[in-house]
Amino acid sequence: MLEIVGANTINGIERLGRFVRFAGGSFSAIAKIFFRPRYYGFVLAQMNAIGVHSVPVIMATGAFVGMILAIQAFGQLAAMGLEERLGVLINIAVVKELGPVLAAVMLAGRVGGALTAELGTMNVTEQIAAVRSMGTDPMMYLVAPRVLACLLLTPFLIIYADFLGILGGYFISVFQLQINAGAYWDYSAQGVELWDVCTGILKGFFFGGAIALISCYKGFTCREGAQGVGQACTEAFVGSFMTILAMNYVFAVVLDAVYKTFWTLRPLL
Repeated sequence: MLEIVGANTINGIERLGRFVRFAGGSFSAIAKIFFRPRYYGFVLAQMNAIGVHSVPVIMATGAFVGMILAIQAFGQLAAMGLEERLGVLINIAVVKELGPVLAAVMLAGRVGGALTAELGTMNVTEQIAAVRSMGTDPMMYLVAPRVLACLLLTPFLIIYADFLGILGGYFISVFQLQINAGAYWDYSAQGVELWDVCTGILKGFFFGGAIALISCYKGFTCREGAQGVGQACTEAFVGSFMTILAMNYVFAVVLDAVYKTFWTLRPLL
């Protein structure tokens, strides 16, 4: 039993080390791209595939999150006579937590799966080896444009999801639940701060990087055959999903401590 645990631990450390080396190579390739304009076209193509094609999914996700929050929270607030403060609850939940996390999860399913399947198929059919044989770095040609596109566009997609979530919550609250529109926006403006919006956008940058790195790594290291590609896609989505949740917890703890420290020191500044 102890031997099995030790072997699994060593294998886990080895896999972690290979992933860290892969991530380091990816960021090194990204730094080189900025000085090589011939790669800009690859980045723009990936931005179109990752960002523009994800807009309908993100739009539906954000809108339904806001609408569901309005329906679910109205009863509890109305029982306390606080239904006009529904906008505060909806907008804070959307911009700080639900918007970034659910948008990232949808991107992990749509974008992450596509990246893993594409690179995994190239790996199985030895196209990546062919790229190397031609003297081209596959990290520069295949990985860096995809990672850079996710890093740049995930925050904007999260902003879009937040916007649709706020609008969805507004329409349900005002037109279906008959909440005063002026009070809805007044309380929302008082309760939602710039800090809340910025933390959600900051999460998107890290979520996008995690999705792209995990998906590309799984594609590069998948086993041969259709089963290997399918398993890599599953592992990429599960790994991205768990990483998003873990990172969100770390962000919640760290940013809450930073916020409390800022407000403690604010009178002295």
